[in-house]
Amino acid sequence: MVDLDSEVPPLPPRYRFRDLLLGDQGWQSDDRVQVEFYMNENTFKERLKLFFIKNQRSSLRIRLFNFSLKLLSCFLYIVRVLLDDPTQGLGCKELNRSCSSNQNYTPGTIDWSPIIWVNRSLPLWGLQVSVAVISLFETLLLSYLSYKGNIWEQILRIPFLLEIINAVPFIITIFWPVLRNLFIPAFLNCWLAKHALENMINDLHRAIQRTQSAMFNQVLILISTLLCLIFTCICGIQHLERAGNRLTLFDSLYFCIVTFSTVGFGDVTPKIWPSKLLVVIMICVALVVLPIQFEQLAYLWMERQKSGGNYSRYRAQTEKHVVLCVSSLKIDLLMDFLNEFYAHPRLQDYYVVILCPTEMDAQVRRVLQIPMWSQRVIYLQGSALKDQDLLRAKMDDAEACFILSSRCEVDRTAADHQTILRAWAVKDFAPNCPLYVQILKPENKFHIKFADHVVCEEEFKYAMLALNCICPATSTLITLLVHTSRGQECQQSPEQWQKMYGRCSGNEVYHINLEESTFFAEYEGKSFTYASFHAHKKFGVCLIGVRKEDNKNILLNPGPRYIMSSTDICFYINITKEENSAFKKQEKHRKNHESKLSYHGASRLPVHSIIASMGTVAIDLQDTGCRASSGATLALPPDGGKEGRRPSIAPVLEVADSSSLQTCDLLSDQSEDETTPSDDEVSAGLEYAKGYPPYSPYIGSSPTFCHLLHEKVPFCCLRLDKGCQHNYYEDAKAYGFKNKLIIVAAETAGNGLYNFIVPLRAYYRPKKELNPIVLLLDNPLDDLLRCGITFAANMVVVDKESTMSAEEDYMADAKTIVNVQTLFRLFSSLSIITELTHPANMRFMQFRAKDCYSLALSKLEKKEREKGSNLAFMFRLPFAAGRVFSISMLDTLLYQSFVKDYMISITRLLLGLDTTPGSGFLCSMKITEEDLWIRTYARLYQKLCSSTGDIPIGVYRTESQKLATSESQISISVEEWEDTKDTKEQFSFRGNHRNSTSSDQSDHPLLRRKSMQWARRLSRRAPRHSGKTAEKINQQRMNLYRRSERQELAELVKNRMKHLGLSPAGYDEMNDHQNTLSYILINPSPDTRLELNDIVYLIRPDPLTYVPNAAPSRKNSFCNTVGQDTREETQL
Repeated sequence: MVDLDSEVPPLPPRYRFRDLLLGDQGWQSDDRVQVEFYMNENTFKERLKLFFIKNQRSSLRIRLFNFSLKLLSCFLYIVRVLLDDPTQGLGCKELNRSCSSNQNYTPGTIDWSPIIWVNRSLPLWGLQVSVAVISLFETLLLSYLSYKGNIWEQILRIPFLLEIINAVPFIITIFWPVLRNLFIPAFLNCWLAKHALENMINDLHRAIQRTQSAMFNQVLILISTLLCLIFTCICGIQHLERAGNRLTLFDSLYFCIVTFSTVGFGDVTPKIWPSKLLVVIMICVALVVLPIQFEQLAYLWMERQKSGGNYSRYRAQTEKHVVLCVSSLKIDLLMDFLNEFYAHPRLQDYYVVILCPTEMDAQVRRVLQIPMWSQRVIYLQGSALKDQDLLRAKMDDAEACFILSSRCEVDRTAADHQTILRAWAVKDFAPNCPLYVQILKPENKFHIKFADHVVCEEEFKYAMLALNCICPATSTLITLLVHTSRGQECQQSPEQWQKMYGRCSGNEVYHINLEESTFFAEYEGKSFTYASFHAHKKFGVCLIGVRKEDNKNILLNPGPRYIMSSTDICFYINITKEENSAFKKQEKHRKNHESKLSYHGASRLPVHSIIASMGTVAIDLQDTGCRASSGATLALPPDGGKEGRRPSIAPVLEVADSSSLQTCDLLSDQSEDETTPSDDEVSAGLEYAKGYPPYSPYIGSSPTFCHLLHEKVPFCCLRLDKGCQHNYYEDAKAYGFKNKLIIVAAETAGNGLYNFIVPLRAYYRPKKELNPIVLLLDNPLDDLLRCGITFAANMVVVDKESTMSAEEDYMADAKTIVNVQTLFRLFSSLSIITELTHPANMRFMQFRAKDCYSLALSKLEKKEREKGSNLAFMFRLPFAAGRVFSISMLDTLLYQSFVKDYMISITRLLLGLDTTPGSGFLCSMKITEEDLWIRTYARLYQKLCSSTGDIPIGVYRTESQKLATSESQISISVEEWEDTKDTKEQFSFRGNHRNSTSSDQSDHPLLRRKSMQWARRLSRRAPRHSGKTAEKINQQRMNLYRRSERQELAELVKNRMKHLGLSPAGYDEMNDHQNTLSYILINPSPDTRLELNDIVYLIRPDPLTYVPNAAPSRKNSFCNTVGQDTREETQL
């Protein structure tokens, strides 16, 4: 038996990995067999088929050659016609016939000789025969190669029949010379040329792997069909009329154009019936063929209009454009984008390409047909996930790409997933295109960290809702800052508050390099607070932050220790940017008492600023001593009231030294709060520590230093309405909270709530001001009462996600609006803060149908919208007071980032979403009676800068409405209004602290006219009594009706509270704040008067930046506390 091991040879060296790497050449002497593989291409027919049909490039060459032959055949026919003269009687000599048209001709008969016989020279005949032989051979070969078993299908094809008619007669003349002058309709080769052209275009697309638009192909077919019809008719008429009018080619062309254009002059007409019959046939063919072609072209044109066509490469390379990618385009989103994008002067030459997968909406189509937008906006229907559509939009040449999420989707997570895929697709196709992405949920943000700018809706929404509870109307402040406006809204209104509010709403955030700035160049080498105060006093601009040249982080109010450098980028708030400002020098005429002011730079200040700060400003003084009274409070100096002189304020230091900072004690309030806990805190068992939250709810959340409990609370204790083994409380009142509650009514406890809680627990907030937070996932009346709504500070209502997708877009807020209206009627004194989906629905908040003041504001809004204002809704009282906002308003934040790349960072710092070491934070202070000695905004600015280092950026003001704004007051008569006018003015007078720039607001002509109209209507309906008696009766009836309704609601609430075992003592059913209006003044003028209960927005420097290393007693305790918090951070 043979050994198997000896029979099996070892593997050649080439199969060994080591030998393969080392390059062993021993395998070259081995015998090898070469195997070739064929794919049914070994026959001659298959090789020909591969060359003529299958191979794209060779097939394209064959098509091009065939197309050239057909054109050459038509050209030779034209040459033969031009050389032929039918009067010579040539072409029939071989048959011994006279072809002269003058012989044997009688009227009514047709001489067929000129039609059958033509004069064809020998060289021309040779060329035509050669072309015919080649064409016929090629046609027969292609028919043989494409034969699939049915020979009649090949023979009866129209192109094959035309080829036989045009080529076979020429070949016959080779063997029968007598027929050399026989007429052959070679002009029909134009139809074969058209067929070859269509095939050639298809092969061209296959060869270059690119597809032209269907519109191009259809237009090409239509033009070629029309040309073939005209050419056939020209040649046919000319040849048949050889026996008639003997028309030339030009006459035939003229006749065909006149006939096909339906003009029909009649100067050239066919004389014999064959010509007339040909004209009839050609017209019938045209009536059948051309409408079909036009129908297909019109259909493709309509489809192209829907899809939007292409954005040409030439335009993309010569013009600038941005791409807007959305899943569905609504008219509100489109107009917000266009108005905000084109509000900047340098973007006027940009084009906007909209890429949307859905068909264009009817309203959007009407808007894009307006000449203002039709020349600059291009709509493309397509998907951002398809490279072909991105190529149509020329994404690789775009200046930026905006990707917006659909907030109206029921599943917001799914909407984010679509946004993420779009961002990935754009980044893959155009890596260098800047991305501006809007995301809905914060947990999905880390997927698009590569984007240049990202706005997370829930982050901003909850942060603004939280700050609204601390700093009233923060949402309105941020919204006005991120909207582009010229401050011209409502400047013709008789209402003074509307003028001031509209003018201040034009303030925006701008930036400029310090060394290039007229505003700030002179403050190089001086402290930030010094530069901020004097720039506001001199130019009216508010310097809020800086950024170093070598650092990307923006610092809001870095404090008095920060020294301005020439390379710093300054961020300031002003009506317009410095580049668009005009500076006018004014001569200041001062009296002899100017030398008593201790002020050396007054000549550079406006007159109103000098008067407002007279005796209070000391600029460029080197005496940096800090008074004891210049602490964090605005207390009146001890000698302020002596001898009737206005109290003085310490100067703002050019450069702050460490001694002055310690004396001024910038952290006095915080250090006092950080000492030993109070008795209340000890009794309540609350022990707070400062540190970072131990857990992050989602990837990408910014760590924030905040107040924490030393021990984690058990989950069972988080249920407020149910007791557990640790406590037995079942309602908020039983807990005995010292501060008022903040109630959040939301549909689900999402990760975005983290951004609501953190600002309310930030480390810079004193412990004694921390408000308990109650999360209410459902809001029936019983749960509202249990969670302590009767003594809550704020009620925050978050828009319900489940209602965002409605059949009618604007109905998405219906549930939220009705629920808030119910709360408004039941608890009229409750401060309710609401978030809506659509800004247009803000007019329904706290809705009262018979409120004449609200009706007047509604008309005002319509007028401002007609004038083209982007902020027409800003005069609605709930929005102006910060009671309602729409997150869609922050879409402009993403649009502004294209021009101002710092806007998102500044907004996140203001809202507390990001914390940068050394950067300040937004807070507020209230003007009390003890603070009214400050008098003006400029003096307040100086006081804050010189004492605490705070930078004021605006004022939140609340005023009482002077006229009737409720149903009980509508029926007041004109005489009674005149009688009570003085009384109301005295009641609303606030002492000597009225704003000097605001006139008396007791005159409301529009509202007065409304009240008079209502009074007349009610008086006409009343019985015939004396004037004042009828008015009093109507007023009493209305008051009784209103009171009875309130009492009914009050009884309902009290009965439910008694049923739940709650005390109704805290329910104040008659407290009503509906007769007040609130508004914001962003960066008001320096001479603006402060009023009682004004709330001033401040950017306070970071307290941790100025903690001294070695400070006595109180400061030391604060430092130790901070150190303990840092050490406990790891344990938490």
